[in-house]
Amino acid sequence: MQVELLYHTPDPERAIATAARLCYAPVGASELMESMSEERMYSVLKTIMGSGHFSTLEHASYTFAIDGVSRALTHQLVRHRLASYNQQSQRYVKFEDGFDAVKPETIAERPEVSAEFDRIIADIEKTYQRFLQAGVPAEDARYLLPNAAETKIVVTMNVRELLHFFTHRCCLRAQWEIRELAGRMLDLARPTAPYIFMDAGASCVRGRCSEGKMTCGKPFPRVKRD
Repeated sequence: MQVELLYHTPDPERAIATAARLCYAPVGASELMESMSEERMYSVLKTIMGSGHFSTLEHASYTFAIDGVSRALTHQLVRHRLASYNQQSQRYVKFEDGFDAVKPETIAERPEVSAEFDRIIADIEKTYQRFLQAGVPAEDARYLLPNAAETKIVVTMNVRELLHFFTHRCCLRAQWEIRELAGRMLDLARPTAPYIFMDAGASCVRGRCSEGKMTCGKPFPRVKRD
C-alpha cells in the first residue's frame, strides 16, 4: 500500500478559523486571514472543536493518492459519500501483463492456504488473458477479476468528512486493510493541522466508544484537548 498526500488547502487551520470568524466580523475574509493572530486563531479553533460546530471544517480539503490496495478496500471506501473519487478503471485498462493481488496476512501465514490463494489468482489471470486474446472486451473480461485485485484511487475529502472517516476506520473493529489506510492518511494529515487532528481517530480516543455492545474492549489511549 502506498499513500501520498497530493494536496491540501494551504494553512488549513487558519482557513477554517477565518471562515468561522467571518460570521461575527465587520471585515472581509481576506483581511481576517492576514490579520488574525495565532492566539486568536487557536481560540476560534478551540471553540469550533469544543462546540461541535463543524460546518466550518468543510472549508479545508485534502487529496490523497492511494496505490496498491484491493477492490475489497475501495468498495468500503466509496461508501463515504461526502468525498470525491477517481479510480483506475477495469473497464478501460487492460491488464495484459497480469494484475497484482492483495493477500491478507491470515492467508499468507498459512502455507497451504497461501499456495491455494496463489493458484486461484494465477488461474483467474490466465483465463482473463485468454478472454482478452479471444476478443472479449476488457469491460466484460473484468467480471473475472477478484476483490483481491490491486487498484489505484484518488480521494478528496474535506476535514469534516476526514474526521468522520477516521472515527469509523481507525477503530479496531474496522476491516484491517482500510484501517491501515486510515492510519496512514491520518499520519499524513496530522502535521498539516495538528490542532484540528489532535484527537482524530477512533471514538475511544476522545472518550466513550461509539460501538456500544460491539465494542472491542481495547480502547486507544485517551487524548485530551488543551
